[in-house]
Amino acid sequence: MRRSLLVALSVVLFVGACGAIRDSRLNPFNWFGRSQPEERLISATPAADPRALVAQVLSLSVDAYPGGAIVRATGLPATQGWWDAELVLVEGDDPSVLVYDFRIFPPITAADVSTQRSREVTVGLSVSDIALDGVRQITVQGGSGARTVRR
Repeated sequence: MRRSLLVALSVVLFVGACGAIRDSRLNPFNWFGRSQPEERLISATPAADPRALVAQVLSLSVDAYPGGAIVRATGLPATQGWWDAELVLVEGDDPSVLVYDFRIFPPITAADVSTQRSREVTVGLSVSDIALDGVRQITVQGGSGARTVRR
């Protein structure tokens, strides 16, 4: 009776400890937290990229996978019809911060405004573990602001 009680108690304590690991920094899915709004960082526009910045960055997430992470951002342009979106790396002085511009082409012809959901554009980018080595912050910026995730 004592042995089965001791085994049951050990199992309960072991399983209870799993919840602490779920919220710890040891769990690779917790490497980057939730995004926070920030003011837009000033950056030089790449001369070879004629695309405009998206009007507003709505959300930013970093999802870990073996060998790197996927940076996913959702932007809100002013109207429908914006296309060819991409996250473009902005060169910076601090190697612990990755800054991306959310670049997108405007519509070719006049477009409707319609609902927010119909205007949202989502773009993703794969970043390797080597590129993430030492990175503490990832920022995606648009025309009127930016969103940041931190480790």
